[in-house]
Amino acid sequence: MKKILLLLVLAPYWAFSQFQIGHTTLTFNDPSRNGGFGSGGGPGRQIQTEVYYPTFIAGENTPVATFPEFPVIVFGHGFAMGWDAYQNIWEHLVPQGYIMAFVRTEGSLIPAPSHGDFGQDLALVSTKMLALDIAAGSLFNGKVKQKSVIMGHSMGGGATMLAAANNANISGIVGLAPAETNPSAIGVCANISVPALIFSGSSDGVTPPAEHHLPIYQGIASSCKSFVSITGGAHCYFANSNFNCDFGESTSSQGITISRAEQQEKMFWFLDPWLRYICDSDCFALNELQTKLTNTIGTVNQTTCSPSGNNATIYYDNMNTLWTTTPGTAYQWYWNGQMMQGETNDTLVPPVDLGGDYSVSVFSPSGCETSSFITLQGSIHVLPQDFQLTYQPENEVIHLSINAPYTGEIRVQDLHGRTIILTVTATKSIDIPCQNLAKGVYFIRLGSLRAKRIVRY
Repeated sequence: MKKILLLLVLAPYWAFSQFQIGHTTLTFNDPSRNGGFGSGGGPGRQIQTEVYYPTFIAGENTPVATFPEFPVIVFGHGFAMGWDAYQNIWEHLVPQGYIMAFVRTEGSLIPAPSHGDFGQDLALVSTKMLALDIAAGSLFNGKVKQKSVIMGHSMGGGATMLAAANNANISGIVGLAPAETNPSAIGVCANISVPALIFSGSSDGVTPPAEHHLPIYQGIASSCKSFVSITGGAHCYFANSNFNCDFGESTSSQGITISRAEQQEKMFWFLDPWLRYICDSDCFALNELQTKLTNTIGTVNQTTCSPSGNNATIYYDNMNTLWTTTPGTAYQWYWNGQMMQGETNDTLVPPVDLGGDYSVSVFSPSGCETSSFITLQGSIHVLPQDFQLTYQPENEVIHLSINAPYTGEIRVQDLHGRTIILTVTATKSIDIPCQNLAKGVYFIRLGSLRAKRIVRY
């Protein structure tokens, strides 16, 4: 008789910091336009971009982390502000598993920046970054998830709206105190259908919310949008201290009652689950966001984005049938992290005595995905060896001991079936380093024969 083991599903992998930060400078080219900033991108408009990415070895041009794929966030700076004013943002998001591309064009005071060109630059860099996933010889070859968010502050927030209008190649937008632009950011919002998250500081005198942030939010046509007004918040506090921005705010904003650190903490409080929802179709993150929007003190919120989907539950009966009662528009079953071709119903009859880990993805009308895991231990796929796992926090290793010599692959996999660590051994005992693993639930697999066991640390 098969034994059933129900496994706990925790937050997606990027809910926890686990990576170091790498950096490289890329210059993209738009042959249809002139100007820009940077060199080396060929004839036309030069678009120099500072790219920060997840790695296991911090530094310049170090290899991208050996993780399947990372989503991209393209960022637009504020008026007369450099990309380095937003170090707080890349230091927070990149370790969670995001590639961040900071566009450096239109950063001058004189001549005045072109908002239209800046919007086009953000859109182009988003497209170019996604294309690097299949670019031979690129640092990012095979590393870029086909999910792209455009994000901007102040002028860059308004340019984000210009970039998103009629743009089907992006997954969502974030505006940090977005400013009205020329051409009008407010005017193009009716052509934005992707999910949007708009932040505002209630004491912002540089871009007063009633004239900038709120009209932009109200004009966005997306059926999934949220507005967060931080009580007593400032215009410049979304970024690190910057002379040009801070000087402008000192002459215009009144009633700022919170610190820069407090405002940024509130920003990330909402931004983190929103990004997980957009980039990983994570229903749990959407529910988390909605709870925070409802219950967080010190903010005033609006939203049209409703949580949909719950944790999918898998049931098993004596007729060897698996099924889920979680409603959805589509289903996909997996065995040991591998998609089962043709298994797209709410029920599954596993192959006879085929042990292993079964999961189902349930898709809601909003594209939200939930999943659950169940392990069936069948007679065919049980190793003669048994093994024990212990986590040794003092050494940050997983100690694996096997009751008989084992030769072959040992994999550490996350809840999505993605291999985090792969090693080959011929031994009865091995220590697996896990300094770069986030807190959570992982599976240890010996070859392809044994059902995975949980390791939680």
